[in-house]
Formats: sequence, structure tokens, C-alpha cells
Amino acid sequence: MARIALVTGGSRGIGASISKTLQAQGYAVAATYAGNDDAAAKFTEETGIKTYKWNVGDYESSQAGIAQVEADLGPIDVVVANAGITRDAPFHKMTPEQWQQVIDTNLTGVFNTVHPIWPGMRERGFGRVIVISSINGQKGQFGQVNYAATKAGDLGIVKSLAQEGAAKGITANAICPGYIATEMVMAVPEKVREKIIAGIPAGRLGEPEEIARCVAFLASDDASFINGSTISANGAQFVV
Repeated sequence: MARIALVTGGSRGIGASISKTLQAQGYAVAATYAGNDDAAAKFTEETGIKTYKWNVGDYESSQAGIAQVEADLGPIDVVVANAGITRDAPFHKMTPEQWQQVIDTNLTGVFNTVHPIWPGMRERGFGRVIVISSINGQKGQFGQVNYAATKAGDLGIVKSLAQEGAAKGITANAICPGYIATEMVMAVPEKVREKIIAGIPAGRLGEPEEIARCVAFLASDDASFINGSTISANGAQFVV
């Protein structure tokens, strides 16, 4: 029987590549989205991957959505906490609302996604928790105090879950992508993009599929002894 994978924010950008890669590897995949109904419908039509709409920042919505996924597909074996937002501003101009919105989605959203699934993983003696953090959670970034704080916090979640889950056959790992050629990054003015690329020793942006392959590896049986780790996928832009 195919293992079940849930990918939050899984119908667009890096998340879409993760969903499609896991599907190609034989997983039964469910992808969540927050608000773009047209994009989600198109994604399902093109891939056959069922999409579910809920706000990861709300615990009750996440709990209900996860219950529906498990009713439709079965117990979730692999959870990829990928959903994230930005509300950038220099710190002296950042509003409490901008801070809280990012905290709710990028940090609390990871708790809300993993927490309802965790007991079932413990009972079954197997689980894969994969959190998509960011290079900016490792090094910080101008105008992203809120975002960097959440992505650094995600790494703390992973390190702690790894210690709690190891004896129960559960691994928890993180991936920190650098600048990836998603729709959002490609929409940046070309001159700005050239400046970004100039700071990447590999001399290019990463591809969403490169992050997806990291996820597929961490989800596999081959990665069963890798736990509490962070994979930096950034073209050597920042070396830990």
C-alpha cells in the first residue's frame, strides 16, 4: 500500500514540485492551499493530486482538514510543512500585524500541521516530518525580522521533534532553500535578480525540483538514520 504524504502549500511553487515528485515516487499525496481556488483546481486537473483548502495558522481548521485527508486517503505517514508567507518591512516600520501574520503561518502553522498527525505516527511506529525552512532563517535578512525569526524557529522545532520521535521510528528534518526559480522570484525585476545571482557561488538560482528531491530523500527509508538535520540547498551562498 502506498504511503500517504501531506504537503502544505503544495499546489504552487516549491510545494507543487514536492507534491509531484512524491507522487512520482509512489506516494498518495494531498496538497493544501490557502486561497487561490483557480490555481488549486488547475493543479488537481493537471496532476490528479487532490487539494484541500485550509488556513494552517488556525489549529481547528488544520485539525479538521487533516481529519478529512485521513478519511479520504488513510493515515498520514509523511508530512511536509511547506506553507509560508512573507510580510517584509524594515524593523522600524514593521507593524504588529505584519509580525503576527508571519508568525501564525510560518511558525505556529508548523505546530498546527504536525501536532494532529504526531500521535498517529507514534502509535504506528513510523513517520517523516519535513519542514521547509529558509536560508534566511540561518543567516537573517534585511527587512525580514519576522520571516527569519519563524524560519529559525522551525529549525528548533525539527531538532526537538527529532529527539522526541526517534524511539518511535519518526524522523524530523529541515531543508533550507536558498533563492529558487519560483514564480515569485522570477517576478523580481531582472536587475535585482542579477544581483541575487551574483551572490550565489553556483552562479544560478536553484530549481524547485532540486528542493523536491531533497524532500523525497528525507521521506524515504534510505534516510531513516538522518534525524534532526538541516539540508542547506543554496548553491553555496551560505555555508553552515
